[in-house]
Amino acid sequence: MNTAFLWPPLLLLGSNMVMTYAWYGHLKHPSWPLWLAVVASWAMAFFEYCLAVPANRIGYGAFTGQQLKVMQEVITLIVFGGFSVLVLGEPLRWTYFAAMLCLVAAVVFIFLPVD
Repeated sequence: MNTAFLWPPLLLLGSNMVMTYAWYGHLKHPSWPLWLAVVASWAMAFFEYCLAVPANRIGYGAFTGQQLKVMQEVITLIVFGGFSVLVLGEPLRWTYFAAMLCLVAAVVFIFLPVD
């Protein structure tokens, strides 16, 4: 199998896991001053970029830029769904699943052949 098709989704998954924690993990620490939350999030974002940039560089050509972006959005929603339940203790409502269905439809449309 061509690794240009395998590595981008895996790297994007890792990137989204890091970035979700960077953006929302500080919510579990409301006593932190805002500056600390910003600095901690920014430091984690560096590692997210170390995964996201290679994912897009490796994947571009095997996928279009549009396909990579839609793939990233779907991965983001999946990762955040798990994070919101496991870390933030929030329930998933039917509206979350409706939004996921809309993104799945976006994936179908973006990967349809254009010829």
